[in-house]
Amino acid sequence: MIEARAALDRLREGNRRFVAGVPSRTDLASPARRSELATSQEPFATILGCSDSRVPVEIVFDQGLGDLFVIRVAGNIVAPSLVGSVEFAAAKFGTRLVVVLGHSRCGAIQATLDELRHPSPNPSRNLYSIVDRIRPAVEGLLATGLRDDSEALVREAVRANIRASAHQLRHGSQVIEQRIRSEGLLVVGAEYSLETGVVDFFDGVPEGAGGRLVDADPIPRRGGLS
Repeated sequence: MIEARAALDRLREGNRRFVAGVPSRTDLASPARRSELATSQEPFATILGCSDSRVPVEIVFDQGLGDLFVIRVAGNIVAPSLVGSVEFAAAKFGTRLVVVLGHSRCGAIQATLDELRHPSPNPSRNLYSIVDRIRPAVEGLLATGLRDDSEALVREAVRANIRASAHQLRHGSQVIEQRIRSEGLLVVGAEYSLETGVVDFFDGVPEGAGGRLVDADPIPRRGGLS
């Protein structure tokens, strides 16, 4: 299994190809590749991303079958089953890079902000469970001048939620924490631009790799994972 920094470089290179419209090869999902993966897999990175149909993870990173272990949920939130999925990939396949991938104009973020400003009288319990996990990361923004600028508010809220999810993965699982300490596992936060197709790795990127150190901006831990 490749090291975290090498995996990060591979994702960046793939995204550059995607943005340029120059895919690396045509056999990413060929019958031969399917046959090769029928009995085993070795994904080089785990991606916890949003469910949005405009952010197909393998495509935006120009990767194929068996390359990425992808977990998708509205708002790229962190909940027990999602943490367990990340743990599974780390333990079973040895993946050393975890990316929390949010995106611009996220509908789950907008829905959370709308709910905080104008609470629904009879919200769906299931939908509200998503809102409730995003809330701690974004509600403080409504007490700033951003509340009067909807676009800027959503932009900042998207990034705040990505940071919070990455922070919670780093500190909400003994399995992940142990692998960060002893095996060089890296959890980073990134934002995909719907407008340009560019993925910006902006949180938790080690020095010398184009970003900040892990947990450079301390974030209050969310409530329990229950």
